[in-house]
Amino acid sequence: MNLELYQFSSTTVLLLLAAFYGGTYLITTFIKKEQEDTDAFMVSNQSVGFGMGAASMTATWIWAASFYAAATSGYTYGVSGPLHYGLWGALMILFIYPFGRRFRALAPKAHTLGEIIHARHGSSSQLILALSNLLGSIISLMVNFTAAGALVSVLSPLSFQTGVIIAGAGVLSYTLWSGFRASVLTDFAQLIALMAIAVVIIPAVLFAMGGPAEVMNGFDNLTAEQANLFSTDAILHQGAPYFVAVLAYAIGNQTISQRLFAVNEQHIKPTFITATLGYGAIVIGLGMIGLMALTTGVEPLNGDMNNLIPQMVSAYLPPVFIALFFILVIGSLSSTADSDLSALSAIMMADVYGKNIAKGKACPKRMLFIGRMTMIVATMVGIVFASFSLDILVMLVFVGALWGAIVFPVIASCFWNRVTNRAFTSSVLAALLMFCVARFELVPMTGVIAVLFELLASIGGGVVIGLMAFGFLGKHAGFVAGILAALALMFFATGFLREYTVLLSSLVAYGVSTLVCVVVSLLDREQFDFDLIKQRVGHYDQGLGAETAPASLNSAHLAKES
Repeated sequence: MNLELYQFSSTTVLLLLAAFYGGTYLITTFIKKEQEDTDAFMVSNQSVGFGMGAASMTATWIWAASFYAAATSGYTYGVSGPLHYGLWGALMILFIYPFGRRFRALAPKAHTLGEIIHARHGSSSQLILALSNLLGSIISLMVNFTAAGALVSVLSPLSFQTGVIIAGAGVLSYTLWSGFRASVLTDFAQLIALMAIAVVIIPAVLFAMGGPAEVMNGFDNLTAEQANLFSTDAILHQGAPYFVAVLAYAIGNQTISQRLFAVNEQHIKPTFITATLGYGAIVIGLGMIGLMALTTGVEPLNGDMNNLIPQMVSAYLPPVFIALFFILVIGSLSSTADSDLSALSAIMMADVYGKNIAKGKACPKRMLFIGRMTMIVATMVGIVFASFSLDILVMLVFVGALWGAIVFPVIASCFWNRVTNRAFTSSVLAALLMFCVARFELVPMTGVIAVLFELLASIGGGVVIGLMAFGFLGKHAGFVAGILAALALMFFATGFLREYTVLLSSLVAYGVSTLVCVVVSLLDREQFDFDLIKQRVGHYDQGLGAETAPASLNSAHLAKES
C-alpha cells in the first residue's frame, strides 16, 4: 500500500513556524535579563525545580530522530521494536541517577562533568571528554536542523534549505540571551505540547485505520520474528546495541549532565524517575505507528523509513491533525537543539576557557561573551552542514565509540582513588583504536583474532551489567553481576558475536577501556583525595553563594530570577 504525503501551502507552514518560534521567544521574556551571571547562564545556579527538571530532561532526550527511529523499529522488528527503542532509552535516564548523585556530591557547584575530570586528572583527560561532547552536540544540531529541513520540504513547497535556516534562526533567537535558563523554560512548554499532541494523534491514527481489531487482523502480515515479543533478531540487532549506545550517551553527553548539575539536589531522584516514565510512554507510543504501518502493509514513500509517520498522519488524519504533527516534530527537534547550544556554550565557557585558558581566573563577562559567540558559531556550522545533507554516519560512529570508551574511566575516576590521568587517557585511546579495528573490520574477524575480540566484548558486556548493578545495588553486587555476566557471555558469545559487528565493536570499547584503566591504575601508587574536587570546582561569579542565588526555576515559578 502506497500512501502519499499531504502538503500545506508555503504561507501556512511559514505561519506555523512563526507561531511556534514566536511563542517560544515570548516565553523566554519571563526570564529577567537585567541580572546576568555565568552560573545562571550555564546551570541556572543549581536551582531548577522538580517540574521543570523532569520536563527538560524528557524533552531533551526526545529528539527528532526519536520519532523516526521508533517508528522504524516498529516497522522493521514488529511487536518488540518500539519496546526496545523506548524502554532501554527510558532506563538509561534512570541509570544516570545513582552516578549523578556521586557527581553532585563531589562537586556541588559544577557546571560540566569535564570540570570534575579536570579537578581529578587535569587538562588532557578533561579535553578528551570536552572534545567528545563538542563533536556530539554539533552532530546533534546538524541532525535536528536536517530533520526540520526534511519536514518542511515534504509537507510544503518550501525548500529543504529554507526549513534548515528557519529552524536554526528560531532556536538561536530564544536561546542566545539566557542560555540554559531559556532551554529549560521552553522545554517545559514544549513537552506539555508534545504530550498533548501525541496523546491525540496516536489514538486518532489507530481509530482512523479501523481500530484495534483492524490492526490485530493485520498481524497475519508479520513474520514469526516480528510477531514475537521476545524476538532474538530484534534483541541482537536493535535492543542490545541500543542499550549499550544509550548507556554511553547517558554518561558522556553534556546535555544530560548539564541538567543533572542544574536540578536542585533534593529533587534529583523524582526528576529522573518522572523523566524515565515520560520518555518511555511517549516514544513507545510513537513507535506503535510504525507497527500499525507494518500490519496494514504500508510501503515507505521513496523507500525512506523517515516518511512512515508523515505518511500515516497524512493518509488517515485531517489537515488540523497534520498541522499538530508538524508542531510536534518541530518542538521535539527544537528542544534538543537548544539543549545542544546550551551544552556547547557551557563546554567552551567552563572546560575550554575557564579551566584551560583562564586557568581558574576567568572573567565572568568574557565567559558570557564566549558562551553567546559559541551559540552563534555552532548554529551557523549546524545550518551549513545540514544544508549540504551530508552523511554523518561516520562521525556518529566515532562519537559513539568515544563515549563508550570513556564510560568506565569517568565512573571509576569518581569512585576509585587509584585511577590516574595516564590510566584515563591511555584507556580511552586504546579503546577507540580497538573499536575502529572491530567496527570497520580492519583485520579479518576469523579464527584467533575473532575469539580475542569476542572475549574483549564479553568483558565489556560484564562491565555494562556490573556498572548498572553497582549503581543501584552497591559495589559487591556490581562485582558479582559483572563477573557472572562476563563469564556467561564468554561461554555463549564465542563463535557467535562476530556476526553482529555493531554490538561487538561497542562492547569491545567498554572491555578494552576497563582493562587498560584498571591495569595502568594498579601500576601507579598514587592515591587521590576526593575532597580536593570540591575545593577546585566552584562558581565563576565572585560572591555568588546559596544565599544570593536566583529563585528556583520550577513549574510554579517560571524562571523569574532575582
